[in-house]
Parts: sequence; structure tokens; C-alpha cells
Amino acid sequence: MLALRLTRGAHPFVLCGRLLVAAASAGTGFLLLSALSHALSHPGAGGALLRLTWCVVPLTATVYFAVAMARNDPATLPRAGMSSVGLGPAALAGLAAASTALSSLLGSVVALLFFLHLRGDLTGLPFDGAAAEMLAADRPLPLAAALTLLAVVPTVASSPPPGDSAPRGAAAPVAPQPEPAAPVPVPSGLPWGVALLATGLAVESWAVSGTSRDGAGLPLPGGAESGALGGVLGWLFTALGLALAGPGLTHLCGRVLQSAHPGAVRLLAGRGLQEEATRIGRPAGVVCAVASGTLVSATLYGPGAGSSAAGPLTALGGVLVAGCALATLLSAGVEARRSRAAANGALLRLGAPASALRYAAGLRALTLVVVFAPLTWAVATLAAVPLRP
Repeated sequence: MLALRLTRGAHPFVLCGRLLVAAASAGTGFLLLSALSHALSHPGAGGALLRLTWCVVPLTATVYFAVAMARNDPATLPRAGMSSVGLGPAALAGLAAASTALSSLLGSVVALLFFLHLRGDLTGLPFDGAAAEMLAADRPLPLAAALTLLAVVPTVASSPPPGDSAPRGAAAPVAPQPEPAAPVPVPSGLPWGVALLATGLAVESWAVSGTSRDGAGLPLPGGAESGALGGVLGWLFTALGLALAGPGLTHLCGRVLQSAHPGAVRLLAGRGLQEEATRIGRPAGVVCAVASGTLVSATLYGPGAGSSAAGPLTALGGVLVAGCALATLLSAGVEARRSRAAANGALLRLGAPASALRYAAGLRALTLVVVFAPLTWAVATLAAVPLRP
């Protein structure tokens, strides 16, 4: 009940984020139910398992976004005196998990109702039964299997990592540092990220070349054809590599900004990028992976590409992944701004002009765009080379 009351009285930005989590959960739930309906209409076919496996990509993106929004929820931030009323770190972690589960469960319910409506099981509304053939309306729906699939997103998104007793909505406390010039630890994932990125590109190339030799491939739902399984696996490696390399690249950007006799604005921007390298770099790397995948899809399904157009389920999955990645990056930016509020307030009290803080924030954003945009284009170009005739 406390989680429900906090949800009703939350800030509009937080409410918008929870509605987005519910929408993402609804889309993922609908994809899972569509995979179930395909299994019902094609019993014994191997494509049903492939479709369910393909749903792992939007499922992962939805859970990643839901966890990011839970970490950015001000209602679960630790405050003075909260432990005295029974809301310590463990209780706040449970509260964040309950809020996430509530939003995800709402989306799962919407997905079930919409699925039944398009099957024709719920009548009296426009477009009832519009997708009856695609959703196997001629076969009875196993309720237990449908509810199990719909429970995946709320269960996974609201499960804290093992041994994590800190609330996911709490930002890490910023300890005052006597020397602002103290070195910031360098993220250690850059070499592993580069290795996984190279592995992903190699897997994608191997999948396409293998398909072109034997002329067979496993189709994805909605029109994606040959080499789809290997292509998705390669993209997952690529996305994981970019997510691991993102913090290191962001830290390197901050280091470059502070080189060659920097002024106050460059110092602030560079130091901010270094301190927020992990928080900003990881979702920036994921956005880079999604953008490169979008460019590759445009090469594969664009005008004159010679491939069949992507179907509605493939398009829904792509929109889910892209939307969750962008929303997670935006949430990370809001969280980073909140973590710098105390330091910015101290600078303003010391006489620093507010324009300098705005210029530093703009310089940080511009630097990330300058670095990650060419990286996105390069990864997309390398991934699209085997797809060109």
C-alpha cells in the first residue's frame, strides 16, 4: 500500500517514467504472447522456440530500463530519520522493487487484454479479432502458460541483485573531497568491450556468409529472414561490448577535455565526465549499439535492399529496444544532474557564474555526441558490409 501511495503522489517526471515502464512491459508481454500463439498454431515446429528466444532482446531492454527508473526514483532515496520509522536501506530496496513490480504488472495486464482483444476473445471494441489468424484464435489459449510469460518482466525487473541491500532508487552519496583534483578511478571494461565488439562483428559476418553458402536460415517473427539467429547473437555481443566500453570511452573524453591548458569550463566538463563515466557511459554505449543496429536494419530492409519488409512484430521489438535505450540514457542524465546538484550549489555560492555551469553541461553533451556518433557509424558500416550484395 505504501508503494501505491507513493506512486500516486510522485513527481510528474517519475510518474511519466513509470508509465513508460508499464508501456515497455506491455509491449514485451505482447511479444511473448505472440510467440506463444505461434507455438499453438505450429505445434512441433522449431520456429516457436526461436521466436521466444528473440523476445530476450526486448525483454532485456525493458528490464534494464525498469531498473534504471527504480534507481532514479526520489521516493526511495535515503533521508535522515527514515530508519527510525522502519524505512532503512533494506526497506527502501523493497519499496523500490514493489514500485517497479507494480508498474510492470500494470503493463502485463494491458498486454493480456490487448492480446485477447485482437484474438477476438474480448468483443465490443473496435478492431476486435483483427489479428485472429496471426494470434491462433482457433486454438484455446493455455492460461497458465500465458500468465507465466506475463510474470517474467515483473519478476525479473523487481528482483534485486544478490547481496544488494541498498535501495535501487538511491543515488550514491557524494562525499566531500578536500582536493577536487584527486584522480578518478578509470573504468576497467574498455579492453573487454573492444574484444566483445570484435567478436560480435565476426559472428554477424559468419552468420551472413554461412547463410549465403547454404541458402537456409532461421526466420525471426514478422519477416526477418535468413541468418537471423546468428545476426541477433552477434548484435548481442556487439551491444554488450559497447556497453562495457562506454564508461572507458566517457572517462577518456573527460581526460581529453582537461588536457592542453584547460580553462574553468573545460575543467568542469572533463571532471564531470570522469566522475559520471560509469553512470552515463554504459547507457550511451547501449544507445550506440541500438543506433548502429537501426542503421544496419535500414541497409537490410530499406528501399532497393531486396529483402522483404519487416513485419509488425519485428517493428514492435525494434521500437521497444530503441525507446528503452533512449529512456535509460535520459534517466541516467537526470540522475547525474541530481548527483551534481550539491557541487553546483557550492560553486554558485563561491561566485561561479551560472553560465559556466551551463556551458560545461553543453560541452559534456557535445563531446559525447562527437565521440559516439562516429563510433556508431563505424560499427554500423562494418556490420552492414556482409549484407551488401
